[in-house]
Amino acid sequence: MSLIIAGTSSGVGKTTVTISLLASLCRRGVRVQPFKVGPDYIDPMFHEYVTGRPCRNLDPVLTSETYVQQCFANHLQGVDYGLVEGVMGLFDGVQGGGQDQQFPNHFASTAHIARLLNLPILLVIDCSRLSGSVAAIAHGYRTLDPRINIAGVVLNRVGSDRHLSLLENALSRMNLPILGVLRRQNNIQIPDRHLGLIPTDELPQLNTVIEQLADLGDSCFDWEKLLPLLRKEKDITNPQSKIQNPKSKIRIAIARDQAFNFYYQDNLDLLQQLGAELVYWSPLQDTELPANIQGMYFGGGFPEIFAPQLAANNNVREAIKTAILAGMPTIAECGGLMYLCQDIVDFEGKSWSMVGILPSTSRMEKHLTLGYRRAIALEDSPLVSVDTTIYGHEFHRSSLVSTTDKALLQTYRYDSEEIIGNEGWTNHLPIHASYIHLHWGARPEMPQRFLHYCRFIALRASNK
Repeated sequence: MSLIIAGTSSGVGKTTVTISLLASLCRRGVRVQPFKVGPDYIDPMFHEYVTGRPCRNLDPVLTSETYVQQCFANHLQGVDYGLVEGVMGLFDGVQGGGQDQQFPNHFASTAHIARLLNLPILLVIDCSRLSGSVAAIAHGYRTLDPRINIAGVVLNRVGSDRHLSLLENALSRMNLPILGVLRRQNNIQIPDRHLGLIPTDELPQLNTVIEQLADLGDSCFDWEKLLPLLRKEKDITNPQSKIQNPKSKIRIAIARDQAFNFYYQDNLDLLQQLGAELVYWSPLQDTELPANIQGMYFGGGFPEIFAPQLAANNNVREAIKTAILAGMPTIAECGGLMYLCQDIVDFEGKSWSMVGILPSTSRMEKHLTLGYRRAIALEDSPLVSVDTTIYGHEFHRSSLVSTTDKALLQTYRYDSEEIIGNEGWTNHLPIHASYIHLHWGARPEMPQRFLHYCRFIALRASNK
């Protein structure tokens, strides 16, 4: 069986608890598969760093309920344990995504995923400003939806032995096990910035932090009660249809470094299953494009943080622009979109030259654009044909200074018919550039379409 780590709200310590559990389990020499509820990219980086296994996102908005179940079952094969980190508060979801009449706002919430996968829940409670009221909070979360199973609680940020005694006394009549107690920790910190935690590649002291969290995991949890919750009784089988893998490989350049590292592993897996050879490279460090490529993929990330280095790499910027103008199919999501613009204006107001294939400037802003999106394609692109409806997620603090009359997508709020506006670019070229992050798991026709474009480029080059 597996376990899902939930919180009463954002910021209560779910990620700390999850990493502590993962690190402690891995220290024991077991194989553990991590999962993350929702569209997050950065928390999964830490999961993968600790376990050595790519974290899988479980998001029925970006994919489907069926895909979430298939993904979970498939990636539990061959491991000892599965651990899922939730998103926001236990019941925080979106409206309009499912058929649950009783709780219409819980779609894609941690509680929804727990029901969908029949997982017991470990509820993390921030106790820093609580004593006796902890019982009311635990009771409310436990009884709101009788379909879920809260197997126990973790009391986080406990201040003293006296504080712990008050909390234990308050919970003693609830028959709800306390499976972990974490004291206030001022010496274990993972730094963050404007989009959340700083990614693993930028943290030279991360090994020390992980060891500290493993020590925390070893000493702060009731493993005698936790391990039976985590142990699988048997491998779950949920076969998926085989995707045809052509013999001829299409070489796709995947930009992956400190500036570009927001990728869903399932997307990369799908490209490979469909016949792509993924060639990882760095727009920060490399001086030229990989050889003999037929397509390019620029994921999201932090190009604004590394704008001086990106701007200084003139050869690569010119090579990308030349390749796109020559017809190279290209995907650019969020940070990738920013990189293809004329300039990036950073938080200090400094302007840095970028690839220049899109006639716009990306400017960093104070406000955060965040949320699920429904979008309808207004133009053909290497990923979608005109009038196709897609679902994605936006998460950025930049905006484009100018837009195009030929926008790629008309976007809506996921849970309403309210039009947000038009966004995205093709610029009369075979590119799909958009702020909206897409998960292809339930839509394999999108990477299939992209590789079809790429094969055409390969065929044209071979006929010259």
